[in-house]
Amino acid sequence: MKLIGEKGVQRIFLAIAFSAITALALIALFIMAEGLPFIFSYGPGKFLLASDWQPHLGKFGIFPMIVASLWVTLGAMLIGAPLGVAGAIFLTEFCPRPVMRVVKPTIELLAGIPSVVYGFMGVMVLAPLIRAQWGGPGLSVLAGAVILGIMILPTVISISIDSLLAVPQTYREGSLALGATVWQTTRMVTLVAARSGIAASVILAMGRAVGETMAVIMVAGNAVKLPSGPLDSVRTLTANIALEMSYATGMHRQALFATGVVLFVAVMILNYLASTAIKRGAGGK
Repeated sequence: MKLIGEKGVQRIFLAIAFSAITALALIALFIMAEGLPFIFSYGPGKFLLASDWQPHLGKFGIFPMIVASLWVTLGAMLIGAPLGVAGAIFLTEFCPRPVMRVVKPTIELLAGIPSVVYGFMGVMVLAPLIRAQWGGPGLSVLAGAVILGIMILPTVISISIDSLLAVPQTYREGSLALGATVWQTTRMVTLVAARSGIAASVILAMGRAVGETMAVIMVAGNAVKLPSGPLDSVRTLTANIALEMSYATGMHRQALFATGVVLFVAVMILNYLASTAIKRGAGGK
């Protein structure tokens, strides 16, 4: 380090940082260059709002897959967001700190489990249970939502815990000194102060759910149709790309890249909303 000097070290880290940004920019440019011309030539309205996905006939409507992605993602958020936030509140406000220091890393380990393992458990356990209890094929919107709801728990819990721990202890002490109970303090003081970080955790988890592929392929059923209920089989945008890219050519391949553009824009919007929520919280403090 002495031979390089402080300026040299700064330049090295700057180059590493810019290499990551450059890689992201190249990926974005490649996807846009491959997908946008098809969207404009085929027609944005026809591509996004048509319900016929029949590549061999030149029909590339992705509306059923957009709706399926929304259904599965919203279902996952209805399951994972309340459980994750409730778990974070319990671990930070009601659980002894030594226990929390053990449980939090254990929950974060769930993020390291390959998604195919979640999908396998969904196929072997969850789908037969849904089929036996409520009917339908089992591989459905409900199965995908439950699996994704479990998969996003580490994201919601970890970021929410960090946000709750960042609330100054004096806030809690002041509330308790005024006669509020622990739950009243948590609900009216701590959660209000940490709301931006909790909102960011939910938005980032939504981005994870939108972009998940393998587990959804295994448990959602992969039927290209508009879902009429949670027990219907569906195909999401990510699943469509993964299933058909290996053999797609010509306009079919371009349509899949265009689908990637839609996903890319959706995830970027979610990430922007999350960063905005975090910045507002930091500014408020």
